[in-house]
Amino acid sequence: MQPVYNPEAPKRPANLSVNSDLLSKAKEFDINLSATLELALAAALREKQRAQWLTENKTAIDAYNDHVEKHGVFSDGLRSF
Repeated sequence: MQPVYNPEAPKRPANLSVNSDLLSKAKEFDINLSATLELALAAALREKQRAQWLTENKTAIDAYNDHVEKHGVFSDGLRSF
């Protein structure tokens, strides 16, 4: 699977607004905010790309599923299990 972003790309500063209680609890547990945000953003990006791919390929997926439902898969006659 290809990465959704280049992990070697240079870092850039960003201004964010975060719930103050959440921020203080994260600091209390020594949570690396930058690393946590990067992981969360990468996961969100993967999910958005997945949803986009499914939307873009819905017609082909539906056609394939219809074909399999009507005709089975090519290996139906070849399998011994």
